[in-house]
Amino acid sequence: MLQQYNRILVAIDGSKEAELAFKKGVQVAVRNNSSLILAHIIDTRAFQSISTFDGSMAEKANEQATTTLEEYVRYAKNHRVTDISYSIEYGSPKVLIAKQIPEDKEIDLILLGATGLNAVERIFIGSVSEYVIRHAACDVLIVRTDLDNVAKS
Repeated sequence: MLQQYNRILVAIDGSKEAELAFKKGVQVAVRNNSSLILAHIIDTRAFQSISTFDGSMAEKANEQATTTLEEYVRYAKNHRVTDISYSIEYGSPKVLIAKQIPEDKEIDLILLGATGLNAVERIFIGSVSEYVIRHAACDVLIVRTDLDNVAKS
């Protein structure tokens, strides 16, 4: 029996890796006639280290995320995805992607772009994809290749 995915989450962070995951997510959604949910997480920890934070930085991040997500929605609709939505969340990307959003939206597949972190960066920063793989209750697909399954250069 083939796995049928009904609600697919793609984490979007503006990176090329996330764009690859999104484009593969579009293909999976079309093949499965699935809902596609895009999520951009604004990591609030990034603002905690800025002493002069006045709210405009979060507003600018939100505007940029909205612009990107609207472009992705148009792309998906042009590629026959009929049910697509997005959300912009504030908080820890790891927890929101691995637990909260999947529970709230009844997600059965999460797609993430492969991280470019090296071993030292993973020790200090931690990998979102590594956390999601370990803690998500649903299937997780880490995308490393383009639509022709060729590794990015």
